[in-house]
Amino acid sequence: MPPALRIASVNVNGIRAAYRKGMGDWLDGRNVDILALQEVRASTEDLQGLLGPEWDVLHDAATAKGRAGVAIASRARGRRGPSIHRVSLGADDFDSAGRWLEADYEVGDKIVTVVSTYVHSGEVGTPKQDEKWKFLDAMTARFPELAAHSELALVVGDLNVGHRELDIRNWRGNRKSAGFLPEERAYFDRFFGPLGETVTGVDGSTGPGLGWVDVGRRWAGEVDGPYTWWSQRGKAFDTDTGWRLDYHVATPALAATVTDYSIDRASAWDSRWSDHAPVVVDYAI
Repeated sequence: MPPALRIASVNVNGIRAAYRKGMGDWLDGRNVDILALQEVRASTEDLQGLLGPEWDVLHDAATAKGRAGVAIASRARGRRGPSIHRVSLGADDFDSAGRWLEADYEVGDKIVTVVSTYVHSGEVGTPKQDEKWKFLDAMTARFPELAAHSELALVVGDLNVGHRELDIRNWRGNRKSAGFLPEERAYFDRFFGPLGETVTGVDGSTGPGLGWVDVGRRWAGEVDGPYTWWSQRGKAFDTDTGWRLDYHVATPALAATVTDYSIDRASAWDSRWSDHAPVVVDYAI
């Protein structure tokens, strides 16, 4: 079996704060090849300084300073760094800054495309939700283009939607909340539906399946969670009242190479360095 390419994704909720709380210790012991980050909320100089010179860093900051921000960092280890990267998503008048970053990596004789994305959290009945719909529409249009670009393509990050009832502990109480709206979940029905077949979403809408694979659900099976985000309020972490919001979404060819999938949930509430847990996957490429 070829050596695995280890790809990790995590919403750091501000990388400077995450490092103060212990993120560096986690990263030092995890042997990651490609690290995708969301909610960086720092400058490129800060990010490079924290990660260190052994990392090649790509960073797309949000238009509003101190908000959002996505990054992809890679350690060469005999592989070449990113050969090309792209940051735009959707129409020219749509501001996707700090929320979508694509990079191509040469792994042997193959090209692996990795996207770090941070989907809007949304808020029902507000402009925030309108921006989320626009972003989900743009993702829907981009997925087929990514698959055509590389059969080994991967979209990772905080997608801010719990796709199924298995993906949120308190799903009954959140059916009218952003992040678990039927209309949001229907996009994911189409993302993961059979390629080219008509898919009926949980909201009753129909559209073509895009044929991508939810690596986490395929690996875990039909079980609750495992969750990747817990509210900072109350006892959500202690009682595992969480949401699965962080995904590895892969083309079928890439998903077929997965040899390990893990969520690095902290051992205790006070040992967390983010309200999200890293999602770490090994791809035998």
